[in-house]
Amino acid sequence: MRNFQPPLTIKLASIILLCFVTLFAASSIVSAQQKEKSAPPASQTLLTRTTTKHEARRFGYGSSLTIIGAPAGSIIIEAWNKSEVDITADIELHAATESDLALLSTINSFTVDEDANHIRVLTTGTHDKVFMKRVAKKFPKTLLNLPWKIDYRIRVPANCDIEIDAGRGPISLAGVEGAISMKALESDAVLTLTGGAVSATIGAGSVRVNLTTRSWRGAGALVELARGDLTIELPAGFNADINASILRSGQIESSYEGLVPQERTTFTPQSIRGRAGAGGATLTFRVTDGTLKILKAVTSDK
Repeated sequence: MRNFQPPLTIKLASIILLCFVTLFAASSIVSAQQKEKSAPPASQTLLTRTTTKHEARRFGYGSSLTIIGAPAGSIIIEAWNKSEVDITADIELHAATESDLALLSTINSFTVDEDANHIRVLTTGTHDKVFMKRVAKKFPKTLLNLPWKIDYRIRVPANCDIEIDAGRGPISLAGVEGAISMKALESDAVLTLTGGAVSATIGAGSVRVNLTTRSWRGAGALVELARGDLTIELPAGFNADINASILRSGQIESSYEGLVPQERTTFTPQSIRGRAGAGGATLTFRVTDGTLKILKAVTSDK
């Protein structure tokens, strides 16, 4: 397992998240400009082709999985009881002709790289300039910015480490208790967690964190959202130390009755340092611009 890094100071975290917002905005502008330059005429109808690709690998206890996602598309990860990683990907391409679709299908896909304790799911495609220079130097420029996406569905053992680097699209993760590192430009993410060492940073969108056990089993968690709504659902009788903050604009809305201020602190609309139950692992949640909600889960483990 990776060593869990302690949370940064609020000031440093604010700088990091603001940089993430700036990079996200710049990426959006560049992407829009590229699409405008290379988009087909409005009167031209694009064909759509969706293919499914499947890979499976043996995956031992405590191994690591890295996922480099597509610029667009969903990522669903769930735990199961097999010592395998199972990857299913729906690859959706758009182009003006069947021949263009066939050419794009040779580029926009994914590969699996592995060694003894580490598996990497690497998306390849027209978005990767280094990859294109290496394998397709004479690829038609008119095809470079056509829309495409990959939707991943991945099953892994519960006790493994996961690193996710995603673009834009929904993310769902459930049942994994290893060291989890997640980055995404824009996502509506649902994280169903019971423990581990979690670090998640998302540029824009919504994040819902569902905590399903009464005590966190692991080192702790740090979840950061640059712009949007972050919702934390805690079960009845939950035990943990909760730090929540709004770094620039917005407010915290807490309706969880079991959360009380820590010693020598008070709750404000932009900052909470609280203890749920008997306390325990520290769970930190930060939003730069938006709303942060702390709610009681509708259902909980007994």
